Amino acid sequence: MGMTVEEAVTGRRSVRAFLDRPVPEATVRAILEAAGRTPSGANMQPWQVHVVTGTMRERVGDAAIAEVRRGEGSPDYAYYPDDWFEPYIGRRRKIGFDLYALLGIGRGDTAGREAQSLANFRWFGAPVGLFVLVDRRLNPGSWVDCGMFIQSILLLARSHGLETCAQASWVRHGGIVRQTLGIGDDLALVAGIALGYEDRGALANRLVTERAPVDAFCTFHDH
Repeated sequence: MGMTVEEAVTGRRSVRAFLDRPVPEATVRAILEAAGRTPSGANMQPWQVHVVTGTMRERVGDAAIAEVRRGEGSPDYAYYPDDWFEPYIGRRRKIGFDLYALLGIGRGDTAGREAQSLANFRWFGAPVGLFVLVDRRLNPGSWVDCGMFIQSILLLARSHGLETCAQASWVRHGGIVRQTLGIGDDLALVAGIALGYEDRGALANRLVTERAPVDAFCTFHDH
């Protein structure tokens, strides 16, 4: 018996270590075809997807890492706030501290922290990387639609025995991604997604993040 929708949502985690096991293109296509049923305003379906595997997967990672090491970036938009504040800064710090503690990376371990950060651009070992992009001329509603589309991919992957990591790290390097893949400037990179089979023995995948209770983010109105 397959998992319920609730199990698919609550059991999903950001997987940061994958097995060296290929994912058939047919499976990727099946996930994307089903994700294409995601709702969008006026049925605009504003998402564009570029899938990278094999040599291209390595090339785009090399380009992003080179940009990081030059101390440069080429973001298509600002994903995070310029000035962090509570409760967001506390949540950000906690997941970082928890992950590094799990991996045995101390506060003064600059090399360890850098290696873990750069692992994003190796897709944490996943054999498939997906870039989700949107036309820059579209308004924020279409970006919201792309967010729903990404969530569909994350959940549908689980129905195929796969796991994912939605990666904001790629956003800081949207320009170099587009340059490497030959994508026009008319598109903006919304996010990257690592896709593959989870390495269930990896320490990084033992991380379970906390979530705020309903009453912390929801207000009910009845009169």
